[in-house]
Amino acid sequence: MTINIQYIHMATSEAMNAHVTEKLNKLALKYDWIISAEVVFDTIQKEKEDGKICKIELSAPGPRIFASSQERTYEIAVKNTIADLETQLKKRKHILVNS
Repeated sequence: MTINIQYIHMATSEAMNAHVTEKLNKLALKYDWIISAEVVFDTIQKEKEDGKICKIELSAPGPRIFASSQERTYEIAVKNTIADLETQLKKRKHILVNS
């Protein structure tokens, strides 16, 4: 699986790259039909508390799979976004297996 990571309004973070890559690779082991992932980290300048955003779009057979989360920290945003993706992937797997 190919993973592309972008940072908007913030500096690039190797630790964040490693964290999100590890999480996405675990998903790819479960769902081997995932082709690629586009990850975008953004920050809302005016928000002091919940201004950290993680958006992930997965390329896989069928309609796009997308999730996004806005939280206090990027780690929590990644966790919540991946949980949303996993829910969608379970539904997609159910559809693929039963068709």
